[in-house]
Amino acid sequence: MQDFQLYQQILGLVEPWTVKNVTLKPAEREVEVEVACTETLWGCPQCARRMHVHEWERRRWRHLDSCQFKTVIVADVPRVQCEEHGSQFVAVPWAEKYGRFTRLFERLAIDVLSVCSTAAACDLLRVSWDEADGIKQRAVARGLERKPVRLNKDLCVDEKSAARGQEYVTVVARVDEDGTTVDYVGPGRKQESLDAYWKQLTPEQLAGIEAVAMDMWEPFVLSTTAHVPQGAEKIVHDPFHMMQHMNQAVNEVRKAEHRALRDQGDDTLEGTRWLWLYGLENLPEAQRPAFDRLKSAHLLTARAWALKETLRNLWLYKSEAWATKHFQRWYSWAVRSRLEPVKKVARMLKSRLANILTYCKSRLTNGPLEGLNNKIQGLVKKAYGYRNKQRFINDIYFHCGGLDLYPTQ
Repeated sequence: MQDFQLYQQILGLVEPWTVKNVTLKPAEREVEVEVACTETLWGCPQCARRMHVHEWERRRWRHLDSCQFKTVIVADVPRVQCEEHGSQFVAVPWAEKYGRFTRLFERLAIDVLSVCSTAAACDLLRVSWDEADGIKQRAVARGLERKPVRLNKDLCVDEKSAARGQEYVTVVARVDEDGTTVDYVGPGRKQESLDAYWKQLTPEQLAGIEAVAMDMWEPFVLSTTAHVPQGAEKIVHDPFHMMQHMNQAVNEVRKAEHRALRDQGDDTLEGTRWLWLYGLENLPEAQRPAFDRLKSAHLLTARAWALKETLRNLWLYKSEAWATKHFQRWYSWAVRSRLEPVKKVARMLKSRLANILTYCKSRLTNGPLEGLNNKIQGLVKKAYGYRNKQRFINDIYFHCGGLDLYPTQ
């Protein structure tokens, strides 16, 4: 009788639910706890209208282990026949509707899945991969349903690859005093991928957006301009992506010049690729003497590097007027440099200048989202890539969405 009382307390059961039987199965390393219901009148879960039990159905739920034995709850669950809502199962106090695990087990599983790969969690929890994935999917659906409506002033938009190839998802993150959190994930990286996010926001939320950081991907620009009030003035092109284009231009100049010098038997630029891509302050101390000699060697690559370093100063200005003057001087130098890769980047930046200068006011970059991207990339590595894009989206929400994932007590 003591084991009945023990599990009655462990499960927190009160009338009309009582522990009827406890069976130990050593061969299966399992404890089966049979729970009985003594009530024959129940209310409809939808309208609470009370009625007699229509029928009973036997169901099983996995619970937290007892002394390293699997614990399974077994009960005949009442079903009522409501004239308005049809056949309905009565809610049991230890599990959510349609669940096959108790609330306490799901809480443990969510904690384990948040720090382990799904395969490792399956080994620890002794569940199948499909069962673990089902817990994760229900947790995400629960969290999205509970997600509060909030005003997000600063947003970051970027795409992320689910695997090799062109399988992308669009990620929107909010940046506030609590940190950076994924607010939305949508399939693809087309304009409609981001449209779906804007459409789910209220007019007040859209009006409350002050800045949206993104790269120069045109579908994202068009979507933001179409849906966010004064969106064209709120887009902030991320400095990292601007400098990425400039670094590529420097490298193209280096490769072309290296080929030309090598044809003349000159290996001056041999093995110097990474030196030109460092920011001046990040150049390794051991490499400074050699790099100083390269800079003074009247190389085209040295001129391209100087243009790159001068461009970086653009994002130090807090005044849009002074930043504009700096860019105009830099642009004049760049287009007269006779370096085609640099001239190409200069023209591209000039065409996007309005949304580059918005940084002076907002000081918003995609840097916070890049931190989340590293975490997302870790998910991709643990999963060895995602063939199912929706599962990738769910995992991002699960690990980076800041959602309330736990079942209700």
